[in-house]
Parts: sequence; C-alpha cells; structure tokens
Amino acid sequence: MVSKADALAQWAADLIPAPADLALAQRSLIDTAAVALAAREHPLVEIASRLPDAARWSAIGHVLDFDDLHIESTTHISVVVAPAVLATGGDARAYLAGAGVMARLGTLLGWHHYASGWHATCTAGAPAAAVAAGVAMGLSTQQLATAIALAVPGAGGVQNAFGTHGKSLQVGFAAQAGVRAAQLARAGATAAPEALDAWVSLVAASHDDLDLTGPAVPGGLAIKAFPCCYAMQRPIAALREIRSQLHNIHQIHVRTPKASVHPLIHDRPSTGLEGKFSLPYALATAVLDSYPGFESFTDAAVNRAEAQSLVERVAVEHTPGGDGLLTGAVEIEVEHDESSHTSTRLADPPGAPNRPPTASEFDGKLNACGDDVPELLADATWDSVSVLLRRVFPRMG
Repeated sequence: MVSKADALAQWAADLIPAPADLALAQRSLIDTAAVALAAREHPLVEIASRLPDAARWSAIGHVLDFDDLHIESTTHISVVVAPAVLATGGDARAYLAGAGVMARLGTLLGWHHYASGWHATCTAGAPAAAVAAGVAMGLSTQQLATAIALAVPGAGGVQNAFGTHGKSLQVGFAAQAGVRAAQLARAGATAAPEALDAWVSLVAASHDDLDLTGPAVPGGLAIKAFPCCYAMQRPIAALREIRSQLHNIHQIHVRTPKASVHPLIHDRPSTGLEGKFSLPYALATAVLDSYPGFESFTDAAVNRAEAQSLVERVAVEHTPGGDGLLTGAVEIEVEHDESSHTSTRLADPPGAPNRPPTASEFDGKLNACGDDVPELLADATWDSVSVLLRRVFPRMG
C-alpha cells in the first residue's frame, strides 16, 4: 500500500500547472507580499528578525491576519508555502505543488481536527512547505516523500495562541520546518514516509483516502477584505450592507452556525490582536468604522468607549451543525427600539471563492497595504519578491 507521503510526493512531482493554476499562484504571490509589506511597522518585525528567511517572512505575513485562506482545509496556504518557495529560489510550480499538498492534507485532516483546537495552518503547513521547498530545490520524488516525513515533527500549532504573537510565529515555525526538512532530505537524510500516515492517525478523526484529482488547489483560495480572522469577514460584510440604515442601536442579535465562528475566542477583547478574533468586536467595527482596516484593530480602537459599549450589546445565537467557516449563513438583526429593527443575511462575503474579488477590489486591498505597495509589486516575480523581502525584512542578530 502506498503511503500518503509517497502519494503526495508523486502528485507534486507530476504536477503540470494549468493557466488557471498559474494565475492563482501569481495572485497569491502578490497578496502574500502585500500583506507582509503592510506589517512593516509592526512590533513583530523586530522580534522575528532573528528567524531564518522562511520563518521570518511567514510570521510577518500572517501577523495582520490579512492573508488568504483555503476554506475546505481551514488553512492559510500562501503565507506558509510562498515564503518557503521564496526562501529557496522557487517559482510558481513549486508554490502550486506545496499549496496543493497543503489543501489536500488539510482537507484530509478535516474539520474535526481544526475544531479540536489544532491550528491546521501549522499542522498541514509543515509537510506542505517541505514539498514546496523540495520542488524548488529539485528533489527527486523519493526525496520529496522523505522531506514530508522529516517535516512531521514540526507539524504542530494550537488555537490557544490566537490573539497573541504566538499565532503568527507558529505559522513561521511551520514554514521553516518544511524548508529544514527539504534541506536535510537533499543532504541525504533518511526517514520513513509512513510517518505521515502514523501522524494522521493520531491527530485526525478520519483516515479517508487523499483526493489527488482536480486543479492544483481544489476550491481555490479566499481573499480577505478586512485584516482579521476569516470568521469575522462574513459578519462584518453583512452588517456593512445595512450600515447606513442603523441608528440608536439598542442591541445586535446574531444568528450563525457555531462552526462558522469557531476561531472567535475573545468575546470581550482588550487588545488589537484579541479584536481580530472577536465576533462582538467584528460588529462594533462594522458599525463604527467606514472601513474596518488596520487602524480598527489597534489596542486604542478596540478599547474605544463606543466600541466597548457596542460589544456589550451583541447577543449571539449559535445554530448547530456545519463543518467550516462558510457553512450556512449569518443572520443579523439590529434592534433600534421595540418597534424598529433592521435585518440582513449573508452567505458569501466579498473575496470568497464563490465571490472572488474584482480587479478593483484587489487593487483596493493592495492600496490599503501601503501607498507604495502597488508600485513595488507591479511587475512581481518570485525572484523580485524574494529580493524585496530580503531588503525590507533583513535577518538581524
């Protein structure tokens, strides 16, 4: 019986990207670089400056929580895979090989794995980064399987880190674990490919066969419109649709599948990072701010008296069922007084795979990441972005 590592390695080695795959890779490169550049002034930049390239760029690219997401696996694919590729001189094919492995492995791990508290971006990310770096380095199929197995010890991360620097740092650790595994496999290290099977049996609820069909990244990638957890994108977008109709808010009633807000662990946030994982604050910023951007997720913004007041007026009803962040729909009713209510319902927020960003929306995101970002990334290639990140985020210490 073929091991999962062997099957994934063979799929990656055989990958011939289609034009649509290459377009996705280019958008992912630009999106990942843009959100990293947006974090240039973040305190984590100095903290992460001690890390190797892949870990440093990955952690910085994730700290603002503005990077893309694969819905089916609940993983932030590009912020793990792209830095691994950029750090090892790879190209779009290396990215797509790693991204495809991450999507498939993360989907195999399943919603139960994520709902149990694992940070699937890290657990699926380390083996995927090993494939991305390994393809970039020109490893053989057997070496790719070995690299996947060598990345298993680094495949860890938990959701308790959400709202702290630990979240983005553990994503960086996953990217670097993959690069390290590929380097060791190239140097001649041996490992049992069956290690991945054994690990999956320990951390996943089911052990279904890998689905190696379809495009490089099945389901595509969701692009965020707001710099916060993906579980907040839909509630924010829904309330923004009726924002102009709101007045004298007495209470905000939210009805949503419990699975869709699983990562939102901070009901009463007191910091900007906690605010990125708070359903009540998602609604507060949607009401108070014309655009819930970077300034909406600072400590000062979260602790605004008017924001804290709105947070206290949010009532949430969790409906059962569902197995993902876009399961079902969110329903919001804003109560003005006993006889006046405004309601809205939304299934797919802007940027979702079924509602991809328009060229104008994507350009708007790039502009939000910095006035110079569109120009810096106007002719982005994997080589040019690698040079850019080394210049903007040099390794220190």
